[in-house]
Amino acid sequence: MIRLMTRHDFETVRQIAAVSYDDTYQGILPEDVQESFLTRAYASPMMMKRLEKTTMLIAEHEGRPVGFANFTHVDEDGDAELTDMYLLPDYQGMGFGTALLEAGISSLEDGHQLFVYVDSLNEGARLFYEKQGFELLEEFDELFEGYPTSTAQYVYYLKAPALV
Repeated sequence: MIRLMTRHDFETVRQIAAVSYDDTYQGILPEDVQESFLTRAYASPMMMKRLEKTTMLIAEHEGRPVGFANFTHVDEDGDAELTDMYLLPDYQGMGFGTALLEAGISSLEDGHQLFVYVDSLNEGARLFYEKQGFELLEEFDELFEGYPTSTAQYVYYLKAPALV
């Protein structure tokens, strides 16, 4: 089941993020970089902001939250972003990611493009998004929490782009 996040989910979302982030980024990002990001991104004020200004979806299995996804609202250009999607490792490959993505996309009625940014070394996420129909736009180097990384930008066309 996919549902909207409530205030009561904040701690569960933090735990899912911490477990899945460690599982995904072990060997890709140093532990202190992971901790810095998680502490900042999942602090209560940031979680309140997400709840108020974005669409936060929770995936449940037998009444237990097992993953979540965070989508921005469509902007004036028709663009939205999938900022986070994390699933507990034991629930990956079971359709929860696809269900979260489909539910998020259905909330972007007036959108044209959905963007997602993925660490270039995160092969699992890259394969997932490519399988879902996202197209690679570019890869670029950047600093993530002060650590040099390479990021892949993907786009999913919600509506066919207008021909010029």
